[in-house]
Amino acid sequence: MEFVYYIIGFIAACVLAVILTPAVKKFAFLVGAVDKPNQRKVHTRIMPRLGGLAVFLAFVGAFFVIAPMTDDLNWKVASALLIGSSLIVLVGALDDRFDLSPKTKLFVELVAALVIVFYGDIQIDLVNLPFGDSFETKWLSAPLTIFWIVGVTNAVNLIDGLDGLAAGVSGIANATMLVMAIMMGNVTVILFSALLLGSIIGFLFYNFHPAKIFMGDSGALFLGFCLATLSVLGFKQATLVSFIVPILILGVPLSDTFFAIVRRKLNKTPISVADKNHLHHCLLQMGLGHRNTVLVIYGVSVFFGLCAILLSQTSQWVAVVFIAVIMIVLQVGAEAIGIVGKSNRPVLNLFLRSRSKNVSK
Repeated sequence: MEFVYYIIGFIAACVLAVILTPAVKKFAFLVGAVDKPNQRKVHTRIMPRLGGLAVFLAFVGAFFVIAPMTDDLNWKVASALLIGSSLIVLVGALDDRFDLSPKTKLFVELVAALVIVFYGDIQIDLVNLPFGDSFETKWLSAPLTIFWIVGVTNAVNLIDGLDGLAAGVSGIANATMLVMAIMMGNVTVILFSALLLGSIIGFLFYNFHPAKIFMGDSGALFLGFCLATLSVLGFKQATLVSFIVPILILGVPLSDTFFAIVRRKLNKTPISVADKNHLHHCLLQMGLGHRNTVLVIYGVSVFFGLCAILLSQTSQWVAVVFIAVIMIVLQVGAEAIGIVGKSNRPVLNLFLRSRSKNVSK
């Protein structure tokens, strides 16, 4: 019977997002929360932001409808997530309108993460390593969890560069978490994942290319914050290589962020300086087009999600080999599309040199 409530919550969140998004679009124009085209932007006309507000309101509205019917819900964790995400959406909405400084946003993100860690008591307190070993994080637990939450929150924000991209990738990651939470019987994660997925899908009706509204920082930061929190809540003590599973689930935003940091370090530019060499930019430069680029990245996200599910069900030796193969594929793929730089291709260059030597023989 409880499963029916999750389905109702998913549908309620989806319907609310569909209803609320047009109203939020009008509100965004009214208050001047708009995104104007520039040399870094793909769109060519003024677009309303604040779409994340519709996602958030649909999520919260559906929660208060369904939560009282749900047994075994951890209300302390739920209230911490609602308080923290409210702070995130507030600073994101203000940024959508007034373009706040990165330091201001980071400060609020840290406060929201502190709410999760200390009020919600959600921390990474045990890391399971391959071959049965594990260690307790002890005093590192709180800073490690805060670093994870803030990092993932901003990673999702970094990929928000094309219509429907951040929302779709977040939806796929969230769906993966939902499947794994069902497998593990984690009621709180199941409920929140179902509500978040419904809110995302409802919003995508207006956000997929050609978009009628952008989610803005209010949406990208909110989705990243929720995904980071749910990943800690759902997999902090999972069996096997538990520290790899949430990383795989969030593979697209995390890998894009990682390569962006490497790229900027190699180019000797500040990490905070934006560029047009993210994953979606590289695919666009290859001539895929807007919609196809988004669909390709969706496919990559599904691949990471399936890998995470398979990894959670495999033996230790298989898991280690599996991870090694994924890392090699990820590196080769990144070099092939030039996400680090057209000249930074160590693995491909090594392969080409060895191939040329074999041909010369």
